[in-house]
Amino acid sequence: MAKGSGPCVSCYLALALITVVVLAATGIWNPFPGMWEWLGSSRSLSEPAPAWQARVGGRPTQVTFAENTVIVEQRTRVEARSLADGTQLWERKADWAAVAGGPADAVVAVGKILEKGYDLLDPRTGAVRRRDDDAVAVWTYRDMLLDARCVAPTDCTVTAWDPRGTSPLWSAALPGVNTGLLADNPDLLATRRLTSHRVDPAAGGPEYVPGLLGFPVDERVYVLNTATGRMLYEAEPGPEERNSVVGGRLLRIHARPGDGTCYITVTGRDPATGVQAWQRAGINLRTADSGGCAQREDPQGARNVLLGTGPDGRETVLDAYDGQLLWIGDAGEKVIGVDDRYVLVRGADGSTVDAHELGVTGDRWNRRLDGKSTGALTPYAAVLVGDEPDRVIAVNPGTGADLANLRTRADVLAVGPSGMIIGEGREIGYVRFDGAPGDDGGYDPGSGYGDEPGPAPSLSCGGPKNEVCEPVRK
Repeated sequence: MAKGSGPCVSCYLALALITVVVLAATGIWNPFPGMWEWLGSSRSLSEPAPAWQARVGGRPTQVTFAENTVIVEQRTRVEARSLADGTQLWERKADWAAVAGGPADAVVAVGKILEKGYDLLDPRTGAVRRRDDDAVAVWTYRDMLLDARCVAPTDCTVTAWDPRGTSPLWSAALPGVNTGLLADNPDLLATRRLTSHRVDPAAGGPEYVPGLLGFPVDERVYVLNTATGRMLYEAEPGPEERNSVVGGRLLRIHARPGDGTCYITVTGRDPATGVQAWQRAGINLRTADSGGCAQREDPQGARNVLLGTGPDGRETVLDAYDGQLLWIGDAGEKVIGVDDRYVLVRGADGSTVDAHELGVTGDRWNRRLDGKSTGALTPYAAVLVGDEPDRVIAVNPGTGADLANLRTRADVLAVGPSGMIIGEGREIGYVRFDGAPGDDGGYDPGSGYGDEPGPAPSLSCGGPKNEVCEPVRK
């Protein structure tokens, strides 16, 4: 057959398309509504299926439980869904959103990038509870909301609020604000959480405010007592040093190059007095990059504990308050989740996950999984994720009992005391934990499944180790 003498396939396709368009325009036959319905239909996110499943307006960037609602943040909007059945309760245009407060007093802070101010919304109705026109940054916690406002580049104030309060608890002056302190929850000098494949780093929701916070300002560190609003300490890191504020201590991490390696020393200081409380050498808190001793990251850990690697390559968990070793792994073991209570460890053979209670000898529980599994630890559940086959398992972090066991390719977006939100693309679904009270999807703050979340710092004085209590001055 001569070149170019074959049938014109593109011509036939164009003719068929023209025919369909003409039939649809004349009302004889219109396949498009059925086609769009077929394309928009949703398959179940998991097996067994979620209690409910819904398609949201855009791909979620963060999902958070708030009372009996689910707050879904997207790129240019935020919406609330009923935890009972997934129906949309309200929608609001916003560039960022963050939840503050607990089960009885939650609020949703929303705002726009590069615009001052924010609104605090009721999670059930979307109504504005309080409006601010001046703040440049907001930090949201389970028991407190902080904001920062500046009347000049070197004259700024941090203010604390009860989540639903209308009068400030206290205000503290800062000499300036780093240009990175914008919008919701900008980075402070604290721990860097472990991340896990298919589990959102913020899945556990807002945490209790730490007793002390470290603000980075003009290459200096300012330590703020969140109980009193008093600035306790000001430090300037040295050229080979990184500072963080963890567990009521100012950590000074010194990494000195020499002999082809890094010599690391970690010192914990009492910010109220400047006195050294503890020191350890040789523990790598993973602040330095792989290319040398330059420290560009916060130390890994969570709340009041630090995750490091000893000189022998074994992973370890330290108490940031007193420097005590709370757990030391065996050779080849890998930590995949840690908080103030437990540590999740993948075995050296890659086929098991063990849970240990910090400071207690022996395993709390163990689970056999495939070698590609990962996991994460939240206040309400330990989440284990497998890829071969695709599976998500939520277990009680204290006992190892199953709360949910799913075949799914979806990500875990949020975890609460009664269940979790999974999602893929624009689809989200609510998976109720086994034994969760009530069939109405009510957010039950008291379930906890055996072990309650860690203690909340007192607003007058306290913390897990009294780290926010100032010393008695004679």
